Amino acid sequence: MGRVAAVVALICVLLCCQPVGATGPRLLLGVDDDTAKWVARPDGVVGVNRDLGVGAMRIMVPWAGQSVPSRTQQVYLHRIALTVALGERVVFALYGRGSDAPVTAAQRKAYCSFATHVMARIPQLNDIVIWNEVNNPTFWPRSAGAPAYEALLARCWDALHSVRRTINVVDSTAPHQSPGAFIAQLGAAYRASGRTRPILDTFGHNVYPERSAEVPWAQHDNGSIDEGDYRTLIGVLGRAFDGTGQPLPGEGQTTIWYLEDGFQTEIPRAKRRLYSGAETEKSTLSVLAQAAQLKDAIWLAYCQPSVGAFFNFQLLDDHHLGGWQSGVLWADGTPKPSYSELRDAIAAVEAGSVDCSAFPPQS
Repeated sequence: MGRVAAVVALICVLLCCQPVGATGPRLLLGVDDDTAKWVARPDGVVGVNRDLGVGAMRIMVPWAGQSVPSRTQQVYLHRIALTVALGERVVFALYGRGSDAPVTAAQRKAYCSFATHVMARIPQLNDIVIWNEVNNPTFWPRSAGAPAYEALLARCWDALHSVRRTINVVDSTAPHQSPGAFIAQLGAAYRASGRTRPILDTFGHNVYPERSAEVPWAQHDNGSIDEGDYRTLIGVLGRAFDGTGQPLPGEGQTTIWYLEDGFQTEIPRAKRRLYSGAETEKSTLSVLAQAAQLKDAIWLAYCQPSVGAFFNFQLLDDHHLGGWQSGVLWADGTPKPSYSELRDAIAAVEAGSVDCSAFPPQS
């Protein structure tokens, strides 16, 4: 079953469901999922998010040097505009592969021009992620490093805030490629620039575990900064930016957003026909274990004082096993047990009924 057919299946599921309100201000709960940009009508996807109580959806548009959208990108942006017109909060992510990264002055100009064009064209958009996992060489060349990313953030922050002062500029780091060292270098580049204005409004960080079976509160001494390493992340950010013009988490409206997390499920025999390729992770979870992991990860994020958002990657499973099967929906759009667990976890966050004493101290 393709994406369009899967979305039709989602609509059928929703015919018997009543929408649940969006999350409260303590923690924004979102999903990373591009389905809405691939279908002509996003009503089904938005309806699923409302049923879950999801407050935002991060949608990615690929970038490879354009200063204005190509025809294909225009289609994606039109569908994003339809999505926000339905009341969905969309977090817009603009990035490509490492070979496409905007590391020169001319490329930065083109990238930030594209970003400002989009945010001006769709005024309901207010959140934008500048590139993706910049400490991961898959997305950002090591040869360019933190100085080139600092320059990109600075240029885009100025350009985007000239469009609307309320635009939320978010950076993005990965958990397993020495994020602490990269953040330290980013802070050093910011200090060396002499800049007194911020370069971002929200610190974005992905918090995938070392493996799907690892508990979300696990701590590491191998250079990784996963969800359980919250104190390490706070310390790294403090050392990088303390005493500068860049607000830290907890100062004013600045928070940390966990932009991606996810726990992959094994594929039962009854669903195997929906998937192709070979699984890349050895420790995939049963559907019940995934549901428990996702609930714990959300509740842990709620209990971490400076975390403002948690995004599950994804809503709908990738069809190819080389991708991610961490959705709360199978590839045909039918729910996993984690679907109802996610809805219940979001409801507990909204109600403020999460028991933070169940986790190690997070202050």
